[in-house]
Amino acid sequence: MAKVSMVAREVKRQALVKRYAAKRAQLLKDGDYEGLQNLPKNASPVRLHNRCKITGRPKGYMRQFGLSRIQFREMASKGLIPGVKKASW
Repeated sequence: MAKVSMVAREVKRQALVKRYAAKRAQLLKDGDYEGLQNLPKNASPVRLHNRCKITGRPKGYMRQFGLSRIQFREMASKGLIPGVKKASW
């Protein structure tokens, strides 16, 4: 389980990116790079990092499911993810 503060920081970044998205797009369209530099650093979408929806783990993230590899494996084994079954050969 990730630290609550790290998950909260990521949520705060997502809110900033959403708030400044329109302004950032307009500045990019106009070519105003000095204006872009005046925006907060965390308003840049590049600074976002995907995290597991259940544990908040930042590594081993599977984009298609929004889970870390560990949670994906546990849930798939229990049959909680529709359409996913264990391969055996």
